[in-house]
Amino acid sequence: MLWSDPENEPPEELRDMQGMLRRLSVLLALAMVLAMIVIGVR
Repeated sequence: MLWSDPENEPPEELRDMQGMLRRLSVLLALAMVLAMIVIGVR
């Protein structure tokens, strides 16, 4: 950790990317559940 580093504050792009990844993982989980339901119905 350099003395010039900010106080434990992630950069804007990193926070945006984390939010996007979180939304993507939620969408992926929902898609998996939907796929399981569709496979179970058939």
